[in-house]
Amino acid sequence: MKNETLELFYSYAPEDEALRKELDKHLTFLKREGLISDWHHKKISAGGHFVEEVDSHLQSARIILLLISPDFIASDYCYGTELQEAMKRSKEGTACVIPILLRPCDWQTPLFGDLQALPRDQRAITAWSNQDSAFTEIAKAIRDMIYALRQHPSSNMQLQMNAVKKQQRHRGKKVGESLTMGSGTPDSSTTLASSASLSATTLKKMIDRYYKELHEYQGKADYELAVRSAFQNLLAEAARLVKWTLIPEQTIESGLRPDGILRDNFDLRRGYWEAKGPKSDLEQEIKKKIAAGYPLTNTIFENTKWAILYQNKKRQFEYDLQNPHDVRALLRDFLAYTEPDIASFEAAVQEFKASIPELAKKLSEIIEQEHKLNKRFIAAFHKFTELCRTSLDPKISKETINEMLIQHLLTERIFRTVFQNTDFVNRNVIAAEIEKVIQALASRSFNRHEFLKSLDRFYVAIEAAAKGIESWSERQSFLNTVYERFFQGYAEKQADTHGIVYTPQEIVDFMCASVEEVLQKEFSTSISEPGVQILDPATGTGSFIVNLIHRIPPHQLKHKYHHDLFCNEIMLLPYYIASLNIEHEYYVKMGEYGPFEGICFADTLELAEGQQLPLFVEENTERVQREKEAQIMVVIGNPPYNAWQENENDNNKNRRYPSIDLRVSQTYAKDSKASNKNALSDAYVKFFRWAIDRLQGRDGLVCFISNNSFVDQIAFDGMRKHFVQDFTSIYHLDLHGNVRKNPRLSGTTHNVFGIQVGVGITIAVRLSQSSVKKLYYYRVPEDWRKAEKLAFLAEKKSLEGIEWQQLQVDEKYTWITNGMYSDFSKFLPLGTKEAKALKRHEATLFSLYSSGIKTNRDQWAYDYNHEKLTIKIQRFTDTYNSEVDRWKRRGNTTLKTDEFVTYDDTKIKWSEGLKLNLQRGIYANADEKKIRQCLYRPFCKLWLFFDRALTERVYQFPQIFPTPASEQENIVICLSAIGSSKLFHCLVNNCIADLHLTGDSQCFPYYTYAEDGSNRRENITDWALSRFQAKYSSSVTKWDIFHYVYAILHHPQYRERYAENLKRDLPHIPLVHDVEKFQCCVTLGRQLMSLHLNYEQEREYKLNWHFNKDIPFSWLVEKMKLTSDKTAVIVNESLTLAGIPQACFAYRLGNRSALEWVIDQYQVTTDKRSGIESDPNRLDDEQYIVRLIGRVVTVSLETVKLVNDLAQAVTVEDWLGESMYATSPSNKLL
Repeated sequence: MKNETLELFYSYAPEDEALRKELDKHLTFLKREGLISDWHHKKISAGGHFVEEVDSHLQSARIILLLISPDFIASDYCYGTELQEAMKRSKEGTACVIPILLRPCDWQTPLFGDLQALPRDQRAITAWSNQDSAFTEIAKAIRDMIYALRQHPSSNMQLQMNAVKKQQRHRGKKVGESLTMGSGTPDSSTTLASSASLSATTLKKMIDRYYKELHEYQGKADYELAVRSAFQNLLAEAARLVKWTLIPEQTIESGLRPDGILRDNFDLRRGYWEAKGPKSDLEQEIKKKIAAGYPLTNTIFENTKWAILYQNKKRQFEYDLQNPHDVRALLRDFLAYTEPDIASFEAAVQEFKASIPELAKKLSEIIEQEHKLNKRFIAAFHKFTELCRTSLDPKISKETINEMLIQHLLTERIFRTVFQNTDFVNRNVIAAEIEKVIQALASRSFNRHEFLKSLDRFYVAIEAAAKGIESWSERQSFLNTVYERFFQGYAEKQADTHGIVYTPQEIVDFMCASVEEVLQKEFSTSISEPGVQILDPATGTGSFIVNLIHRIPPHQLKHKYHHDLFCNEIMLLPYYIASLNIEHEYYVKMGEYGPFEGICFADTLELAEGQQLPLFVEENTERVQREKEAQIMVVIGNPPYNAWQENENDNNKNRRYPSIDLRVSQTYAKDSKASNKNALSDAYVKFFRWAIDRLQGRDGLVCFISNNSFVDQIAFDGMRKHFVQDFTSIYHLDLHGNVRKNPRLSGTTHNVFGIQVGVGITIAVRLSQSSVKKLYYYRVPEDWRKAEKLAFLAEKKSLEGIEWQQLQVDEKYTWITNGMYSDFSKFLPLGTKEAKALKRHEATLFSLYSSGIKTNRDQWAYDYNHEKLTIKIQRFTDTYNSEVDRWKRRGNTTLKTDEFVTYDDTKIKWSEGLKLNLQRGIYANADEKKIRQCLYRPFCKLWLFFDRALTERVYQFPQIFPTPASEQENIVICLSAIGSSKLFHCLVNNCIADLHLTGDSQCFPYYTYAEDGSNRRENITDWALSRFQAKYSSSVTKWDIFHYVYAILHHPQYRERYAENLKRDLPHIPLVHDVEKFQCCVTLGRQLMSLHLNYEQEREYKLNWHFNKDIPFSWLVEKMKLTSDKTAVIVNESLTLAGIPQACFAYRLGNRSALEWVIDQYQVTTDKRSGIESDPNRLDDEQYIVRLIGRVVTVSLETVKLVNDLAQAVTVEDWLGESMYATSPSNKLL
């Protein structure tokens, strides 16, 4: 039976042939795998006897699919003959019968018995917005059923039913129920699970490891704490197959602490595990746990010998854990189980998210129509808009107000039902105002209840799931999940700008507990004490305030609730949730309803602007004023973080706040030594600045979870300086998860918020009585997943449980100094901002240096083809110049450029600089003479339109390569800039360099010029020349120094030893002690420089050219790729270059080898937004790319050889001295 192909019989009406064919397509894999063969009446051959053949296959089929529809019910043959025979075989246990609902109809009659239909929720296929999803679900369920049949090959044969029953005697159910997917069984609930991932082969390996681990304990330990680890490892490993995570020893409601809780990727609980020792009486232990109130939704009790599974509060199965088949059955039954409410909720949330855009679009169209025709709505909308502009944002648009109305309409029912607050829209001051506009909207023809009927199934499922959640913390997670999924589906721009990511309860618990810890330890007070006033500036769904209320004793809560707790929210939907959430928690604790007047519908940073305008309605204005007058002692929360929009054409900038922006500029930016300070525009930076100022010089603390780039990135050195000045004690718990720094990580699995940047919890304390400054740091393991981090926080409970490392801040306000060497700062600086700013020869090697140029529109400004670039730029400038004309003719002079310009990616790509040029009335000139060569990426030259108007940042390059003639004599050393996430590297070049050539490149030229190409000057300072000549010889030239620097920057020991220094500072160049060693560096540096400059003229490495005889030969490249073993490059279908020497991959520039850079860059691509195609194939030299491969291999091998020679000839002792190098670890800053 295990290798037998099962016959599948389709019973259906001819009118449903098209739907049967679609289903058959989705079962194709099952047929190709030999799992099934299908039969239906269309397969009857000419001359065949219809009734006989149908009856024959109906009797032999192991699986019978009843394709239910009105035509099926109406067919005498389908309903009267095939259905009757199918049900007979089902009752006999000789076939598995599955109803498939094709089209809606009244089908549930006693004849069908307890059969459960597919798809889920008895929702017909034609009712699905995506029918492929329905068919896929059915195919998966059939696959699961086949696996079950293969595990019990005789289970549907009547003559062996008794034997099967005996084998299943402990499982408390009839086999026939399982095989016909009857209700109330795990199989009925699990048909939708991805049981394919729980295949016998996959589980066998895990179970083998389980037995091996158990065997190792024999004779050594037989108590619970020892042996349970074997089953824990098995369960955790198997759970990952269905994307569940096992969290050990997590305390839940009523203080219960199961040995393990299984959570899914919604962070909902899906199962529990409780272990006992092998000598225990499992039945008695289970009775104790049930009496204690242990959950029985999907719970395993086991003692390494037996396991008992409870589901839906009923005892379902018993398993012999010494039998691998039973262990496999246990894992499948447990991990594939879904509670009915949970199944509906998951489906509802996902479909809700998918349906929201379409519904929102329809609502938007209705609202737009009413804007034109409904006078009452127009008046109400205008009044509401004025309220919003005076209260929230003077620039708030009509479209944003429309979105607020849509949010209210789509979610208002959830708030009323989940919180059982039927009077929500009347009690909530903001909802009441919006409801007035909605009523005006509905006054003409729009019926909200009829329109929203299509959402009924989502509402019902979400409401049903909410009713089953009794735990306080689980309710928070539930609401946050709905909230987050709503925004992901509806308002991606708002979610991006405002950081719509909820805070997991473990983090909220840790932060609130830590605040309480600090208040008690440092201030001898508590969150419960009157007068300790607390503010959450970006409250989201109100999690922090709710958590604090949960901690305050009832006899103190009333005063705290009405006088000491404050929060703000600018987004309508979370404001609603927060209001209800907080008021509901107060009601639960106090037994009476009380409006929470501490919440304001307001922008926290806007309040800092000092505006005195009415803030929405009078009641909201009063709340804001009361908050402003509060003596805030604690600021806690999760501020949004999003530094800048990726594309100016999105017109989705973070909002500017003049007062806060000025404070950031006067403090963090002013005291920063970084060249690029854009990161200080991030909203979370502004919130930190605001929070410190909000304490108004009083003692207190700030507790935020945020992007933690400020801990170690160079742009935040000024911020770190002020933190140390502003606070007496700082604790930072680094939760890591920075995918950009470590691409091996996954944002969705390793980051606590599922984002790309690192995250940390900061607790900053100001205590004026303390004169000692303390900085504490702890970092969780980098490879920990989200669940492990949250479990860690739950275990540690507060900052008191953390083993902090005390940091010592260096003179540059670097906090994390591990791996840095103090001797680095004693070497000769390659360049300094002071020397560059003063434009005179200070104590530095180079007088001037520059970032690579930044276009902000690479798809327009670059091209491999000179002629194509000319055409593109002409089209771009025509569009831009017409916009300048239109700007000059505009009537409304108060109109902002963001609201004025045309956003069309196929015609123009806006940037901040281009908009400024528009405001100034500057026209662009598509002069072909401005097209220059540029090294775009390593060993990849492109044509560039180099123009101040269309190139966002030219930096110093007009003084470095002012004319094409300067490219014949000038050379620049380009190296990775401070703060680059890539490994340090450098590359020499003789033309303009792109900013991202070497990872935010800094470029050090040999010559500088006036912008017309005159007045050529050597850029190496006379001060540097005098130092070298005094050290080695008066014959040393500036070219010698240039070559020496290039050699040192390539030295492996230099790069390895000073890796951390090079992330935070420009290179400092050591001087070797010996003249001979100096000359060696000069010679090797010159050779490296010549090799890299002249890469296009290097000889080709002799590769093996393999031709595909079945394909006509071509030089054209679409997308090259390396073979998996990296021994060959597949150029195209007709040509493969084999024999790639592995040594060439040792020459790396950042995260790629030189060869990989070429393969990556030389490919045909199409920009998704503009439709612009980039084609590297050259009409003037069709062989160029293929020849370049061989040349770059040669360059790579020669570079590796020269660098190895350098490492052999000169070592770190040659510039440090043996004695200093021997003791060098002591030079590390701790």
